[in-house]
Amino acid sequence: MNTKQFKEHYSKIIKQTAKDVGFDACGIAKVQVLNEEARQLENWLKKNFHGKMQYMEKYFDIRINPSLLLPGAKSIISLLFNYYPSKKQNSLSPKVSVYAYGKDYHIVLKEKLQELYERLKEKIGHFNARACVDSAPVMDKVWAKKSGLGWIGKHSNLIVKQKGSYYFIAELITDLELEPDKEIKDYCGTCTRCIDACPTNAIVQPYVIDASKCISYLTIELKDEIIPNEFKDKMNNWIFGCDICMDVCPWNKFATPHEHHELEPIKDILDFSEKDWKELSEEQFKILFKWSPIKRTKYKGIKRNINFVLNKENKHDKKNLN
Repeated sequence: MNTKQFKEHYSKIIKQTAKDVGFDACGIAKVQVLNEEARQLENWLKKNFHGKMQYMEKYFDIRINPSLLLPGAKSIISLLFNYYPSKKQNSLSPKVSVYAYGKDYHIVLKEKLQELYERLKEKIGHFNARACVDSAPVMDKVWAKKSGLGWIGKHSNLIVKQKGSYYFIAELITDLELEPDKEIKDYCGTCTRCIDACPTNAIVQPYVIDASKCISYLTIELKDEIIPNEFKDKMNNWIFGCDICMDVCPWNKFATPHEHHELEPIKDILDFSEKDWKELSEEQFKILFKWSPIKRTKYKGIKRNINFVLNKENKHDKKNLN
C-alpha cells in the first residue's frame, strides 16, 4: 500500500473500533494551528465574555495549537457520544440539564477513550496519543467541525446533520498520520430560534455567547455566594445548566434517545419535586450525586441556585438589603 492507502486503512480501522467501543460518531482532522479561532478567542476574552472563568485566559497557545499537548501530533480523532434521554424531569420542578442526568461524562468518556486507545494499539501497533475530555485546553467543537462531524450553530454548540446537538465530544490527539475528513457546511440558514429563546440574551450575536449571561455559567461556573439580581425571574427554573437553546433548535427534532447504560438517570432525579429540592440535605446530595456532574456546584452551590430560582430570600440577600 502507498502512503495514502495506509492513511485510509488506518482511518477505517479507527472509525470501526470507535463504533465497537460505543462512540456514536468519529471524524478525523489534520493537526494545524487555529489562526482564525485564535483571533476570535482573543476578541471574546477582551470583551470579558468569559465572565469569571479565569481558566479561559490560560494556555492560550495550547488552545490554538494542539501539537503543544502532544509533540509530533499529526491528527486529531474527534468522537461523539449521544446523551439525549428517553425521559425528562417533571416539567414543574427545578430543572437540570439533561447531560447531567447520569454518571459524569468525564469519567465515562475517559474510560471509553482508554479502551479505544488500547484496542487500536492491538490492531495497528504502538502509537502515541493524548486523550481529552474537557480537562485539557482543547477547542473540541472546532476540531469536531474540522473533522466533518457537524457545524457549530448560532448557539455555539456542535450540530450534527439529521441528528441534532445532544452529544458529548472527546478527542484523541495522535502522532498517526491519518486521512482527514472533509468539513460540512453550516445549515443554520436564517434561523434565529436559539437567539430569540434565550431568556438572558446570552447569545449577543449569531455564534457569539456572552457566557457571563448564560444560565449554565450562572448555575455552574459562577462561584459567587449570590447570583446577580438582574437574572431574577429569567432562569426558567434551571438550577444546573440549561438546555433552552438546544431544545428550540429545529435540528433536534431528529434527536434520538441514547443507548448508553452509563448515562441512565440517577435514581429519583426525574421524579424530584420542588419540595424534594428545597429539602435536599447535604448528606442526600453527597450520596445522590457522588458520580454526577452536579457535584461540581457542591451542596452550597446547588442550594444557592434552588433558592434563587424559587425566589427564596437567603441570608446573603438579606445582608444586601440592610
